[in-house]
Amino acid sequence: MIRDFSYQNPTWIHFGKSAMEKLPMELSQYGERVLLVYGKSSIKRIPCGAEGQSLYDHVLQVLRAAGKRVVELGGVSANPRYSELLEGARLARENRVDLILAVGGGSVIDCAKGISCAAYAEGDVWERYYVRQEKVNNPIIPVGSILTMAGTGSEMNSGSVITNEAQRLKIGRVYPLAQVAPRFSILNPEFTYTVPRYQMVSGIADIFSHLMEQYFSDEDDCTTDYLIEGVMRSLISASRKAIQNPQDYEARSNIMWCATVALNKLLSLSKTEDWEVHMIEHQLGAYTDCAHGIGLAIISPAYYRHIYRYGLPRFVRFAQQVWGVEESKEQGAKNQEQIALAGIDCLEAFFRELGIPSTLREVGATEEMLPQIAHSTILGGGYKILTADDIETILRACY
Repeated sequence: MIRDFSYQNPTWIHFGKSAMEKLPMELSQYGERVLLVYGKSSIKRIPCGAEGQSLYDHVLQVLRAAGKRVVELGGVSANPRYSELLEGARLARENRVDLILAVGGGSVIDCAKGISCAAYAEGDVWERYYVRQEKVNNPIIPVGSILTMAGTGSEMNSGSVITNEAQRLKIGRVYPLAQVAPRFSILNPEFTYTVPRYQMVSGIADIFSHLMEQYFSDEDDCTTDYLIEGVMRSLISASRKAIQNPQDYEARSNIMWCATVALNKLLSLSKTEDWEVHMIEHQLGAYTDCAHGIGLAIISPAYYRHIYRYGLPRFVRFAQQVWGVEESKEQGAKNQEQIALAGIDCLEAFFRELGIPSTLREVGATEEMLPQIAHSTILGGGYKILTADDIETILRACY
């Protein structure tokens, strides 16, 4: 651990089958006006509470029993739109809400965080808080969450990824944890049972990508890397079980906790990090609206084959410690490269095992989009700083 750091996470996590019992206690700490934010229709299908009652009905019942006045923003997109953020901000401001309660997956929670910062902001929120990443200097509305899909880790971080559909830009903003992270998050793995398989595996790929974005950086012997390797192995094991039996509680609970730990900043401590795969996928999503994790899974193997030589020891370690790739009897640099590439092959095979598409064509990308995506991506990288031409090469490798 060669880099100094400070760490605090303000989110209270209530985890398990009884987690919803904590909601009345949490609600008692806020005023009477609540903005309820949710997605298209999944919360009206998830069973909760009394027999035949949906999660949506149960949450409303608890809110009303707590004496809350509820304003609703439903229909938030899987890739939340800036227009949805603005509509939520209007509702929050005009109704002077005291709490934003997000019920859904990471997109819904991301949107709620954006709303919390935008409600009382002046000027162009997109330019100020997403493009220029300015400090938030206006009142922020507290956020709480009830998680229904594991993947983004948004339930215990301050990230908010929003798509500006008019500008074809998808930008993530990491707000200060103490300001914007949910004050509480309720995590019942049973709520993820009804998530369609495609969305489940998308979430798994998103989790794995979060872990790799932090892991593939630096060369020191860092405790954080050992933690990441352990979470990766847990995720691989649990994912295989959940694919066989989507209602395996232990598997789904492990996946849910892997998602939370993967991006609550614990696994970034003393790390420089990368995040270029996410930057590329954000622009892919802005052009195709593909599921975030699916795009990450398609891009990741091509990206890592493009850069592995610049961080060869870490890619060798990844192959050996995460995938169990053994050294051959040959020695030397070529053998090390073979091990590293075998690890990337294992990663790609795992994504195929989950049933994830392997090409950009399968998620709606056209050849004409590739240079546009490449030249609109925020440039950077870990072991190798990329150019737009590098990104186009990577995109063509997985097209």
